[in-house]
Amino acid sequence: MTATVDQINDGLKANLATITGLRTYDHVPDTFATPCAVVMFNSVDYANAFRQGNPRYSFLVTLIVGRASERAAQIALGEYLSDTGNKSVRAAIEADSQLNGKAQDLIVQRASNMRMVQQGDASYLAVDFDVLVHA
Repeated sequence: MTATVDQINDGLKANLATITGLRTYDHVPDTFATPCAVVMFNSVDYANAFRQGNPRYSFLVTLIVGRASERAAQIALGEYLSDTGNKSVRAAIEADSQLNGKAQDLIVQRASNMRMVQQGDASYLAVDFDVLVHA
């Protein structure tokens, strides 16, 4: 049985929740507290294998670390971008690559699109992680 988008989303949120102090959302919130990660469905490739088996899902995880003007936010971003460590987004997501039995495998392909996002009058530092999930 193929996992649903919601099941994969929940699995990714659960993996991210292993990072101490990181809040997770499965939608774009009206307001947020940092640091946080927003998990969003991006696309699905149904024809990934013969007879359209094993769909491949793409998710976007947006990490928002803190006010863009603060040095602490830039330092925190480096910890979350690290390949390993207790704050590594990649390590947390890939720690359970089968999402508690809901996926065959997954990989964090890249981190990109570092930018500022607005909430009210404040600018926050954010970066996107592309996650590919084979269901």
